Amino acid sequence: MIRSQRHQPSSAPLRRPRLLLLAAVAAVGVLLAGCGGGSDPLATQPAAPSAQGTVRIGSANFTENRLVAEIYATALETKGVAVERRFGIGSRETYYPALQRGEIDLVPDYTGNLLQFLDPQATATASDEIYQQLTTKVAPNLQLLQQSAAEDKDAVVVTRAYATQNNLRSIQDLAPLCSTISFGGPPEFQQRSYGVPGLQRNYNCTFREFRALDAGGPLTVAALRDGTVQAADLFTTDAAIPENDFVVLEDPRSNFAAQNVVPLVNRAKSSDPRVTDTLNQISARMDTAQLTQLNQRLAGPDRPDPAQVARDWLAQAGIQ
Repeated sequence: MIRSQRHQPSSAPLRRPRLLLLAAVAAVGVLLAGCGGGSDPLATQPAAPSAQGTVRIGSANFTENRLVAEIYATALETKGVAVERRFGIGSRETYYPALQRGEIDLVPDYTGNLLQFLDPQATATASDEIYQQLTTKVAPNLQLLQQSAAEDKDAVVVTRAYATQNNLRSIQDLAPLCSTISFGGPPEFQQRSYGVPGLQRNYNCTFREFRALDAGGPLTVAALRDGTVQAADLFTTDAAIPENDFVVLEDPRSNFAAQNVVPLVNRAKSSDPRVTDTLNQISARMDTAQLTQLNQRLAGPDRPDPAQVARDWLAQAGIQ
């Protein structure tokens, strides 16, 4: 996001970060292809509502959200519900209108960011308060089911070396450096109220440069690791954080609200008790530690099939 002010001795050393970023671009392309394609599935699939008795499940375009969507899909199929998968749609700005139009019926969402999307002036940061406000703000044809204890928040992350060098423990500590550093994250982080605007409002932190990368993916991780950016937006359950010994900066002013995983569903589909009961069971049995472990397993060297990871978790949770 923000370009470092540290001295670059010649053009030759700059090639390595650029080559690493190009390699990361290629890698993410392969990853998305393996997960069903990197393009918006709604652009190539019929936009008509799903058939009666069928639940069309969407997801955002990052690994964790796809996995939770797969957990939903697999569990519903075991209950005899017909399922269509439309994973990897993109950001909330894309999938929420698709839900309203009936092009998809269900997505796993995150409460705090969803509330700020629906009401940029919302100030709630506590889990229960956010959920209560959300129930009054989602579109009339949509319904929030039971929220999970599992939480995945955005976070400002730096390398261990950068934190040590600058004595950083919190975003407040980072604020005096903001005008000198590059910050990396998904493009939408520039506009969302908890993103760049929130960091400016709550911490007087205006970055020298914002680099539009990806949502907690290999581009952001590579840029942070090689010093292309000095701070980045990653998700707190991201396996890359412990793997790279990154440091999550504390957020004393609660710029990032509680982010509980919650099923957001079309009311016409939630009228089926198999749908509601199954999704509520999943929410009741998933917590943050489990979600982090699932991400770590997906990021492991054996690169397991997400569908198998979903089946294994459901069996462990006793949801058959």
